[in-house]
Amino acid sequence: MSVQTLDDLLGASGGVRGRRVFVRADLNVPLKAGVVGDDTRIRASLGTLRRLLAGGARVVLASHLGRPKGPSAELSLAPVAARVSELLGRRVAFCPQTIGAEAEAAAAKLGDGEVLLLENLRFDPREEKNDVSFARALAALADDYVNDAFGTAHRAHASTAGIVPFVKRAAAGDLLREELRHLQVVREPARPLLCLLGGAKVSDKLAVLEALAPHADVLAIGGAMAYTFLRALGQPTGASLVEADRVGDAKRVIAAAEKAGRRLLLPTDHVIAQKLEAAAPSRIVPTIPDGWMGLDIGPVTAKRYAEEAARARTIFWNGPMGVFELDAFCKGTEAVARAVAAASAHSVVGGGDSLAAINKLGLGERIGHLSTGGGASLEFVQGLALPGVTALEGLTP
Repeated sequence: MSVQTLDDLLGASGGVRGRRVFVRADLNVPLKAGVVGDDTRIRASLGTLRRLLAGGARVVLASHLGRPKGPSAELSLAPVAARVSELLGRRVAFCPQTIGAEAEAAAAKLGDGEVLLLENLRFDPREEKNDVSFARALAALADDYVNDAFGTAHRAHASTAGIVPFVKRAAAGDLLREELRHLQVVREPARPLLCLLGGAKVSDKLAVLEALAPHADVLAIGGAMAYTFLRALGQPTGASLVEADRVGDAKRVIAAAEKAGRRLLLPTDHVIAQKLEAAAPSRIVPTIPDGWMGLDIGPVTAKRYAEEAARARTIFWNGPMGVFELDAFCKGTEAVARAVAAASAHSVVGGGDSLAAINKLGLGERIGHLSTGGGASLEFVQGLALPGVTALEGLTP
Protein backbone atom coordinates (compact mmCIF):
# COMPACT_ATOMS: atom_id res chain seq x y z
CA MET A 1 0.00 0.00 0.00
CA SER A 2 1.41 3.35 -1.08
CA VAL A 3 0.17 5.36 1.88
CA GLN A 4 1.92 8.56 2.94
CA THR A 5 2.88 8.58 6.60
CA LEU A 6 3.41 11.20 9.26
CA ASP A 7 7.14 10.99 8.52
CA ASP A 8 6.41 12.05 4.93
CA LEU A 9 4.24 14.95 6.08
CA LEU A 10 6.74 16.22 8.63
CA GLY A 11 9.60 15.83 6.17
CA ALA A 12 7.89 17.55 3.27
CA SER A 13 8.86 21.05 2.24
CA GLY A 14 7.80 23.42 5.00
CA GLY A 15 6.80 20.61 7.36
CA VAL A 16 3.69 21.41 9.39
CA ARG A 17 4.72 24.56 11.26
CA GLY A 18 1.96 27.12 11.19
CA ARG A 19 -0.36 24.76 9.34
CA ARG A 20 -3.69 23.56 10.64
CA VAL A 21 -3.78 19.77 10.63
CA PHE A 22 -7.09 17.94 10.96
CA VAL A 23 -6.41 14.77 12.96
CA ARG A 24 -9.09 12.09 12.87
CA ALA A 25 -8.45 10.05 16.03
CA ASP A 26 -10.41 7.30 17.71
CA LEU A 27 -11.36 8.82 21.05
CA ASN A 28 -14.40 6.59 21.46
CA VAL A 29 -13.78 5.89 25.14
CA PRO A 30 -16.15 4.87 27.95
CA LEU A 31 -17.44 7.69 30.13
CA LYS A 32 -18.58 7.22 33.73
CA ALA A 33 -20.35 10.14 35.39
CA GLY A 34 -18.77 12.54 32.90
CA VAL A 35 -15.24 11.21 33.39
CA VAL A 36 -13.18 9.05 31.04
CA GLY A 37 -13.25 5.50 32.42
CA ASP A 38 -10.55 3.97 30.20
CA ASP A 39 -8.12 6.20 28.30
CA THR A 40 -6.37 3.43 26.32
CA ARG A 41 -7.52 4.77 22.96
CA ILE A 42 -6.54 8.32 23.85
CA ARG A 43 -3.04 7.20 24.84
CA ALA A 44 -2.73 5.29 21.56
CA SER A 45 -2.87 8.53 19.55
CA LEU A 46 -0.64 10.64 21.80
CA GLY A 47 2.46 9.83 19.76
CA THR A 48 1.00 11.30 16.59
CA LEU A 49 -0.30 14.37 18.43
CA ARG A 50 3.01 15.03 20.16
CA ARG A 51 4.99 14.78 16.93
CA LEU A 52 2.66 17.19 15.15
CA LEU A 53 2.73 19.66 18.03
CA ALA A 54 6.50 19.46 18.30
CA GLY A 55 6.61 20.32 14.60
CA GLY A 56 4.56 23.45 15.21
CA ALA A 57 1.25 22.21 13.82
CA ARG A 58 -2.06 23.71 14.82
CA VAL A 59 -4.10 20.57 15.53
CA VAL A 60 -7.83 20.34 14.88
CA LEU A 61 -8.71 17.06 16.61
CA ALA A 62 -11.89 15.14 15.80
CA SER A 63 -13.55 11.87 16.79
CA HIS A 64 -16.87 10.15 17.26
CA LEU A 65 -18.16 8.85 20.60
CA GLY A 66 -20.78 6.13 20.83
CA ARG A 67 -23.77 5.87 18.52
CA PRO A 68 -25.80 9.02 19.11
CA LYS A 69 -29.09 9.68 17.34
CA GLY A 70 -28.37 13.39 17.50
CA PRO A 71 -26.73 15.83 19.95
CA SER A 72 -26.55 14.31 23.43
CA ALA A 73 -24.96 15.67 26.61
CA GLU A 74 -24.07 12.11 27.67
CA LEU A 75 -21.99 11.59 24.51
CA SER A 76 -20.27 14.97 24.38
CA LEU A 77 -16.50 14.92 23.89
CA ALA A 78 -15.99 17.69 26.47
CA PRO A 79 -14.76 15.24 29.15
CA VAL A 80 -12.42 13.72 26.56
CA ALA A 81 -10.90 17.16 25.91
CA ALA A 82 -10.08 17.42 29.61
CA ARG A 83 -8.37 14.01 29.61
CA VAL A 84 -6.41 14.69 26.42
CA SER A 85 -5.24 17.93 28.01
CA GLU A 86 -4.02 16.09 31.12
CA LEU A 87 -2.14 13.47 29.09
CA LEU A 88 -0.56 15.96 26.69
CA GLY A 89 0.36 18.36 29.48
CA ARG A 90 -1.06 21.33 27.60
CA ARG A 91 -4.44 23.00 27.25
CA VAL A 92 -6.83 21.47 24.75
CA ALA A 93 -9.55 23.87 23.66
CA PHE A 94 -13.01 22.42 23.10
CA CYS A 95 -15.56 23.55 20.53
CA PRO A 96 -19.19 22.54 21.18
CA GLN A 97 -19.76 22.50 17.41
CA THR A 98 -18.25 20.30 14.71
CA ILE A 99 -18.55 22.61 11.71
CA GLY A 100 -19.87 26.08 11.08
CA ALA A 101 -18.92 29.59 12.11
CA GLU A 102 -18.03 28.75 15.73
CA ALA A 103 -15.77 25.87 14.71
CA GLU A 104 -14.15 27.93 11.95
CA ALA A 105 -13.45 30.80 14.37
CA ALA A 106 -11.97 28.44 16.97
CA ALA A 107 -9.74 26.77 14.38
CA ALA A 108 -8.60 30.15 13.04
CA LYS A 109 -7.53 31.26 16.55
CA LEU A 110 -5.14 28.32 17.00
CA GLY A 111 -1.47 29.13 17.38
CA ASP A 112 1.50 26.90 16.66
CA GLY A 113 1.53 23.88 18.97
CA GLU A 114 -2.08 24.34 20.10
CA VAL A 115 -4.96 21.84 20.01
CA LEU A 116 -8.70 22.19 19.42
CA LEU A 117 -11.07 19.24 19.93
CA LEU A 118 -14.34 19.40 18.01
CA GLU A 119 -17.64 18.05 19.29
CA ASN A 120 -18.76 14.48 18.50
CA LEU A 121 -18.70 13.99 14.73
CA ARG A 122 -21.70 11.67 14.83
CA PHE A 123 -23.96 14.34 16.28
CA ASP A 124 -24.36 15.24 12.60
CA PRO A 125 -25.95 12.38 10.60
CA ARG A 126 -24.00 13.45 7.53
CA GLU A 127 -20.80 12.04 9.06
CA GLU A 128 -21.85 8.39 8.69
CA LYS A 129 -23.46 9.09 5.30
CA ASN A 130 -20.10 10.35 3.99
CA ASP A 131 -21.91 13.48 2.87
CA VAL A 132 -19.82 15.63 0.53
CA SER A 133 -20.99 18.94 2.00
CA PHE A 134 -20.09 17.80 5.51
CA ALA A 135 -16.70 16.52 4.33
CA ARG A 136 -16.00 19.90 2.67
CA ALA A 137 -16.96 21.75 5.85
CA LEU A 138 -14.58 19.62 7.90
CA ALA A 139 -11.79 20.17 5.38
CA ALA A 140 -12.36 23.93 5.55
CA LEU A 141 -11.08 23.84 9.14
CA ALA A 142 -7.56 22.79 8.18
CA ASP A 143 -4.81 22.67 5.58
CA ASP A 144 -3.70 19.08 6.00
CA TYR A 145 -5.25 15.81 7.18
CA VAL A 146 -3.94 12.92 9.28
CA ASN A 147 -5.97 9.77 9.86
CA ASP A 148 -4.95 8.05 13.08
CA ALA A 149 -8.28 6.31 13.74
CA PHE A 150 -7.69 2.71 12.78
CA GLY A 151 -10.80 1.68 14.72
CA THR A 152 -12.97 3.45 12.14
CA ALA A 153 -10.79 2.91 9.06
CA HIS A 154 -13.25 0.27 7.82
CA ARG A 155 -16.00 2.90 7.63
CA ALA A 156 -16.44 5.18 4.61
CA HIS A 157 -17.44 8.22 6.64
CA ALA A 158 -16.93 11.92 5.93
CA SER A 159 -14.08 12.25 8.43
CA THR A 160 -12.33 9.00 7.45
CA ALA A 161 -12.61 9.06 3.67
CA GLY A 162 -14.74 11.89 2.28
CA ILE A 163 -12.53 14.69 3.61
CA VAL A 164 -9.34 13.59 1.84
CA PRO A 165 -9.95 15.09 -1.64
CA PHE A 166 -10.60 18.52 -0.10
CA VAL A 167 -7.37 19.00 1.89
CA LYS A 168 -3.97 20.02 0.58
CA ARG A 169 -2.03 17.06 2.01
CA ALA A 170 -3.07 13.83 3.70
CA ALA A 171 -1.23 11.05 5.53
CA ALA A 172 -1.58 8.15 7.95
CA GLY A 173 -0.74 8.80 11.59
CA ASP A 174 1.71 6.66 13.53
CA LEU A 175 -1.03 4.53 15.11
CA LEU A 176 -2.68 3.76 11.79
CA ARG A 177 0.70 2.96 10.24
CA GLU A 178 1.63 0.57 13.05
CA GLU A 179 -1.74 -1.17 12.94
CA LEU A 180 -1.33 -1.86 9.23
CA ARG A 181 2.26 -3.03 9.67
CA HIS A 182 1.47 -5.55 12.38
CA LEU A 183 -1.73 -6.84 10.81
CA GLN A 184 0.03 -7.31 7.49
CA VAL A 185 2.09 -9.94 9.33
CA VAL A 186 -1.13 -11.88 9.89
CA ARG A 187 -1.94 -11.64 6.20
CA GLU A 188 1.57 -12.82 5.27
CA PRO A 189 2.59 -14.80 8.38
CA ALA A 190 5.59 -16.72 9.53
CA ARG A 191 4.13 -20.19 9.96
CA PRO A 192 2.56 -21.85 11.74
CA LEU A 193 -0.16 -19.23 12.09
CA LEU A 194 -2.56 -19.72 15.00
CA CYS A 195 -5.83 -17.79 14.93
CA LEU A 196 -7.87 -17.77 18.14
CA LEU A 197 -11.42 -16.56 17.63
CA GLY A 198 -14.05 -16.19 20.33
CA GLY A 199 -17.28 -14.34 20.89
CA ALA A 200 -20.97 -15.04 21.03
CA LYS A 201 -22.16 -15.48 17.46
CA VAL A 202 -20.97 -17.15 14.29
CA SER A 203 -22.97 -14.55 12.36
CA ASP A 204 -20.79 -11.75 13.79
CA LYS A 205 -17.58 -13.35 12.52
CA LEU A 206 -18.67 -15.55 9.64
CA ALA A 207 -16.70 -13.62 7.01
CA VAL A 208 -13.45 -13.77 8.98
CA LEU A 209 -14.04 -17.43 9.86
CA GLU A 210 -14.42 -18.22 6.17
CA ALA A 211 -11.30 -16.23 5.32
CA LEU A 212 -9.12 -17.69 8.06
CA ALA A 213 -10.23 -21.34 7.88
CA PRO A 214 -8.10 -22.05 4.78
CA HIS A 215 -5.42 -19.47 5.72
CA ALA A 216 -4.53 -20.27 9.33
CA ASP A 217 -2.55 -23.40 10.10
CA VAL A 218 -4.66 -23.74 13.24
CA LEU A 219 -8.02 -22.05 13.86
CA ALA A 220 -9.03 -22.45 17.52
CA ILE A 221 -12.57 -21.42 18.39
CA GLY A 222 -14.01 -20.52 21.78
CA GLY A 223 -16.87 -18.50 23.17
CA ALA A 224 -20.53 -19.22 22.60
CA MET A 225 -20.04 -19.52 18.84
CA ALA A 226 -18.14 -22.76 19.47
CA TYR A 227 -21.48 -24.40 20.32
CA THR A 228 -22.89 -23.71 16.88
CA PHE A 229 -19.84 -25.53 15.50
CA LEU A 230 -20.31 -28.42 17.93
CA ARG A 231 -23.96 -28.67 16.89
CA ALA A 232 -22.76 -28.82 13.27
CA LEU A 233 -20.66 -31.85 14.23
CA GLY A 234 -23.65 -33.51 15.88
CA GLN A 235 -22.37 -33.07 19.44
CA PRO A 236 -24.75 -32.29 22.34
CA THR A 237 -24.88 -28.63 23.31
CA GLY A 238 -27.55 -28.65 26.02
CA ALA A 239 -29.03 -25.19 26.58
CA SER A 240 -25.96 -23.41 25.20
CA LEU A 241 -26.37 -20.48 22.84
CA VAL A 242 -26.60 -21.98 19.34
CA GLU A 243 -27.48 -20.14 16.16
CA ALA A 244 -29.54 -22.85 14.50
CA ASP A 245 -29.71 -20.90 11.26
CA ARG A 246 -25.88 -20.79 11.12
CA VAL A 247 -25.18 -24.50 11.53
CA GLY A 248 -24.85 -24.82 7.75
CA ASP A 249 -22.34 -21.97 7.74
CA ALA A 250 -20.35 -23.70 10.47
CA LYS A 251 -20.27 -26.90 8.43
CA ARG A 252 -18.97 -24.92 5.45
CA VAL A 253 -16.16 -23.38 7.52
CA ILE A 254 -15.19 -26.82 8.85
CA ALA A 255 -15.15 -28.20 5.31
CA ALA A 256 -13.01 -25.31 4.05
CA ALA A 257 -10.41 -25.95 6.73
CA GLU A 258 -10.34 -29.68 5.97
CA LYS A 259 -10.03 -29.09 2.23
CA ALA A 260 -7.06 -26.76 2.76
CA GLY A 261 -5.38 -29.20 5.13
CA ARG A 262 -5.77 -26.86 8.10
CA ARG A 263 -6.78 -27.77 11.65
CA LEU A 264 -9.93 -26.37 13.22
CA LEU A 265 -10.03 -26.87 17.00
CA LEU A 266 -13.15 -26.80 19.18
CA PRO A 267 -13.57 -27.14 22.94
CA THR A 268 -13.38 -30.69 24.29
CA ASP A 269 -14.39 -29.72 27.82
CA HIS A 270 -16.59 -26.97 29.13
CA VAL A 271 -17.42 -24.92 32.21
CA ILE A 272 -21.20 -25.17 32.46
CA ALA A 273 -24.04 -23.77 34.54
CA GLN A 274 -27.83 -23.82 34.40
CA LYS A 275 -28.09 -20.04 34.59
CA LEU A 276 -26.00 -17.19 33.25
CA GLU A 277 -25.41 -15.72 36.69
CA ALA A 278 -22.26 -14.95 38.64
CA ALA A 279 -23.36 -17.08 41.61
CA ALA A 280 -24.77 -19.98 39.60
CA PRO A 281 -23.28 -23.38 40.54
CA SER A 282 -20.89 -24.53 37.80
CA ARG A 283 -18.92 -27.63 36.90
CA ILE A 284 -16.50 -28.88 34.28
CA VAL A 285 -17.67 -31.58 31.87
CA PRO A 286 -16.54 -33.18 28.59
CA THR A 287 -20.10 -33.24 27.25
CA ILE A 288 -22.85 -30.72 27.91
CA PRO A 289 -26.02 -32.30 29.37
CA ASP A 290 -29.58 -31.14 28.76
CA GLY A 291 -30.57 -28.06 30.72
CA TRP A 292 -26.99 -26.84 31.10
CA MET A 293 -25.15 -24.24 29.05
CA GLY A 294 -21.49 -23.93 28.15
CA LEU A 295 -20.12 -20.62 29.45
CA ASP A 296 -16.35 -21.07 29.14
CA ILE A 297 -13.79 -23.45 27.70
CA GLY A 298 -12.56 -26.02 30.19
CA PRO A 299 -8.98 -26.50 31.45
CA VAL A 300 -8.16 -29.31 29.01
CA THR A 301 -9.16 -27.11 26.07
CA ALA A 302 -7.29 -24.14 27.51
CA LYS A 303 -4.15 -26.28 27.87
CA ARG A 304 -4.46 -27.50 24.28
CA TYR A 305 -4.87 -23.95 22.94
CA ALA A 306 -1.88 -22.86 25.04
CA GLU A 307 0.23 -25.63 23.53
CA GLU A 308 -0.70 -24.41 20.05
CA ALA A 309 0.34 -20.89 21.04
CA ALA A 310 3.73 -22.20 22.18
CA ARG A 311 4.27 -23.84 18.77
CA ALA A 312 3.06 -20.92 16.66
CA ARG A 313 5.26 -18.31 15.00
CA THR A 314 2.36 -15.91 14.38
CA ILE A 315 -0.75 -15.52 16.56
CA PHE A 316 -3.92 -13.53 15.94
CA TRP A 317 -6.48 -13.45 18.76
CA ASN A 318 -9.88 -11.77 18.70
CA GLY A 319 -12.68 -12.51 21.13
CA PRO A 320 -13.13 -14.09 24.58
CA MET A 321 -13.24 -17.83 25.23
CA GLY A 322 -16.21 -17.52 27.60
CA VAL A 323 -18.43 -15.09 29.46
CA PHE A 324 -15.42 -13.06 30.47
CA GLU A 325 -17.42 -10.46 32.40
CA LEU A 326 -18.20 -12.99 35.15
CA ASP A 327 -15.35 -14.27 37.31
CA ALA A 328 -16.71 -17.82 37.30
CA PHE A 329 -16.37 -18.01 33.53
CA CYS A 330 -13.25 -15.98 32.74
CA LYS A 331 -10.55 -18.58 33.38
CA GLY A 332 -10.43 -19.83 29.79
CA THR A 333 -9.92 -16.34 28.42
CA GLU A 334 -7.26 -15.60 31.03
CA ALA A 335 -5.44 -18.86 30.28
CA VAL A 336 -5.34 -17.99 26.58
CA ALA A 337 -4.11 -14.48 27.44
CA ARG A 338 -1.22 -15.90 29.46
CA ALA A 339 -0.36 -18.39 26.72
CA VAL A 340 -0.31 -15.72 24.00
CA ALA A 341 1.86 -13.48 26.19
CA ALA A 342 4.28 -16.31 26.91
CA ALA A 343 4.61 -17.36 23.27
CA SER A 344 7.67 -16.45 21.22
CA ALA A 345 5.43 -15.82 18.21
CA HIS A 346 4.61 -12.41 16.78
CA SER A 347 1.24 -11.83 18.44
CA VAL A 348 -1.59 -9.48 17.53
CA VAL A 349 -4.54 -9.12 19.90
CA GLY A 350 -7.72 -7.19 19.11
CA GLY A 351 -11.28 -6.94 20.39
CA GLY A 352 -12.48 -5.38 23.62
CA ASP A 353 -12.62 -8.45 25.88
CA SER A 354 -9.34 -9.87 24.59
CA LEU A 355 -7.62 -6.57 25.33
CA ALA A 356 -9.38 -6.36 28.69
CA ALA A 357 -7.97 -9.77 29.65
CA ILE A 358 -4.47 -8.75 28.60
CA ASN A 359 -4.69 -5.48 30.53
CA LYS A 360 -6.29 -7.07 33.60
CA LEU A 361 -3.37 -9.48 33.87
CA GLY A 362 -0.77 -6.80 33.14
CA LEU A 363 0.51 -8.60 30.04
CA GLY A 364 0.35 -5.78 27.51
CA GLU A 365 4.11 -5.35 27.21
CA ARG A 366 4.50 -9.02 26.29
CA ILE A 367 2.17 -8.82 23.29
CA GLY A 368 3.57 -7.95 19.86
CA HIS A 369 0.70 -5.59 19.07
CA LEU A 370 -2.52 -4.58 20.80
CA SER A 371 -4.93 -3.53 18.07
CA THR A 372 -7.27 -0.63 18.78
CA GLY A 373 -9.76 -1.68 16.13
CA GLY A 374 -11.68 -4.93 16.56
CA GLY A 375 -13.90 -4.65 13.48
CA ALA A 376 -11.23 -2.99 11.36
CA SER A 377 -8.63 -5.61 12.26
CA LEU A 378 -11.03 -8.42 11.37
CA GLU A 379 -11.77 -6.87 7.98
CA PHE A 380 -8.11 -6.23 7.25
CA VAL A 381 -6.91 -9.76 8.05
CA GLN A 382 -9.57 -11.23 5.80
CA GLY A 383 -8.15 -9.19 2.92
CA LEU A 384 -10.80 -6.48 2.64
CA ALA A 385 -9.94 -2.92 1.66
CA LEU A 386 -10.41 -0.30 4.39
CA PRO A 387 -11.96 2.94 3.04
CA GLY A 388 -10.01 5.07 5.51
CA VAL A 389 -6.79 3.59 4.14
CA THR A 390 -7.63 3.44 0.45
CA ALA A 391 -8.55 7.13 0.58
CA LEU A 392 -4.90 7.84 1.42
CA GLU A 393 -3.33 5.58 -1.20
CA GLY A 394 -1.32 7.13 -4.00
CA LEU A 395 -1.18 10.60 -2.42
CA THR A 396 1.98 12.66 -2.11
CA PRO A 397 2.42 15.30 0.62
